[in-house]
Amino acid sequence: MVEHALTRAAAFAGIELAEQAEVILTTYAAWLREEAIPAGGLGPGEGPAVERRHVADSLTFAVGWRGTRPPDTIVDLGSGVGLPGIPLAITHPTTQVVLVERSGRRARLARRACRVLGLENIEVIEEDLCRRRRPAEAVVARGVMPPAALLPVLRRLVAPGGVGVVGGSHRSEPRVVGYRVVPIPAEVLDQPAWLLMMARP
Repeated sequence: MVEHALTRAAAFAGIELAEQAEVILTTYAAWLREEAIPAGGLGPGEGPAVERRHVADSLTFAVGWRGTRPPDTIVDLGSGVGLPGIPLAITHPTTQVVLVERSGRRARLARRACRVLGLENIEVIEEDLCRRRRPAEAVVARGVMPPAALLPVLRRLVAPGGVGVVGGSHRSEPRVVGYRVVPIPAEVLDQPAWLLMMARP
């Protein structure tokens, strides 16, 4: 069930999933199916698995600050239609989330999602992630470029004491110099998965 996937992912990441947040996450999943997929924001075959593969998966990125206070700011690099940034904004309402996306079409879709969901803690910026200069406490990226290529960007953008969390793999454990591998148990997303984390001293 949708609720089970969201609940399991939130519990793994240390998120206390409020009932209202779960409702908004489910609404976002429906919006992805009804608007984002037809507009080309996600692949045409993603509809049946959108809750688990995209929304619940996005929640796992909060493992980067599990057990500590939520970051003041999260920057989502190459956010597309808001993944993982929008689910993180929904579950972290006091955190400012910045979605960085160079495609004007996808940035417009992300803004549309924020309006539909009534989210006020998100800023969408049309910008190439390689040109981004302002550091943040937490930086996340999901499927935007190979992790090794992304590492210099994270080293520039993750503030001292902060963390970068990168989508790893759903096929095999990634091994990339400069990151710590965080395994996601198979029961969380109904299949094994891994994240890559870079903590800056």
